[in-house]
Amino acid sequence: MNNKYFEEQISKLKFSSNYRKFRDLGYDGKFVIADGQKLLNFSSNDYLGINSRGVYLKDFQTVRSEASFSSVSSRSLTGNSKEAVELENSLSFEYKRNTLLFNSGYHANTGVIPAIAKRNDLIIADKLVHASIIDGINLSTAEVKRFKHNDLNHLEYILNRYIDKYNSVIVITESIFSMDGDLADLSSLVELKRKFGFLLYVDEAHAVGVRGERGLGLAEETNTIFDIDFIVGTFGKAFASYGAFVVCSELIYNYLVNNVRTLIFSTMLPPAQLEWTNFVFSKLLKMNTERELLKDLSVYFRYGLAQIGFSSESQSQIIPLLVGENQKVMTLAAKISQKGYLALPVRPPSVPPNTARLRFSLSAAMTKLDIRKLISEIEYLV
Repeated sequence: MNNKYFEEQISKLKFSSNYRKFRDLGYDGKFVIADGQKLLNFSSNDYLGINSRGVYLKDFQTVRSEASFSSVSSRSLTGNSKEAVELENSLSFEYKRNTLLFNSGYHANTGVIPAIAKRNDLIIADKLVHASIIDGINLSTAEVKRFKHNDLNHLEYILNRYIDKYNSVIVITESIFSMDGDLADLSSLVELKRKFGFLLYVDEAHAVGVRGERGLGLAEETNTIFDIDFIVGTFGKAFASYGAFVVCSELIYNYLVNNVRTLIFSTMLPPAQLEWTNFVFSKLLKMNTERELLKDLSVYFRYGLAQIGFSSESQSQIIPLLVGENQKVMTLAAKISQKGYLALPVRPPSVPPNTARLRFSLSAAMTKLDIRKLISEIEYLV
């Protein structure tokens, strides 16, 4: 492999309108500054507006300690800290189960899945689970089957055929799907679990903070927390921080501490970051006003898109506008940018071929007027 290979690959990406590069961005609340232009940001995961509004920064500065900005070691060596223990305890108190911290959602999924899914085990995953889950599955030595997206009849068909042929069966799904914004039927999945006895693994990356009475996710909203074996949550979205966690039993917690490579061989999150996350979590539990506002804005946006001919399966703050071809979605994104909105295109391999889309992520920092103006622009441009 030489430079010619890399040049050819980049040329192919550019030809298919699939070439990516980093943007130079500045930030001003719910806006981003790109090439001197101020754009309303519809591509952030700051769902509760904590980051864009900066609502808790001053309060945090009055209570924060002199916690270090680096752990300098993995947690299993000397990287553990009282801040890590305190955050896990806070999460465990609310979930009433053990929680284990990770450096990111990607670290969690690519570490936990291969640690629990071994040879002679079977993973059955929803067809549309996102990249970090897919990579975690590929790192495991288990057999893999995929069920049609949110099609529990197809899942049950697979279970009936294979449940007795493996040591363990692990069913994996997201709760809010990151590209389509629709929801898994957690209650029905739990019923299937009771019938077949598999392990249930649910990624709540886009639901923690947003769903449930105290923001504990769709599992809280559907009263299924104690029926799900692995709940993965992230701090980098609604929490406006960094890192991730896994909710599990004490037995599984101890197993993961001793077997997850992305945990054992990674420097632990900085104590200062963990302290901020714990502070935000204490506030987030009470942010029902923001959660209700986000829900209201999401319904309003979906209705507005439907009125101009764009239906969506979304049931959340993630709302895709399907375009199809890569070049078309790139052109539409550029036109919307010219009107003052950042709505970045999502293209394969992040989504299936010919389903390129603009993926709108709403925030409680937005208003109905923001959304109404955007819908008017979309109607004019499309």
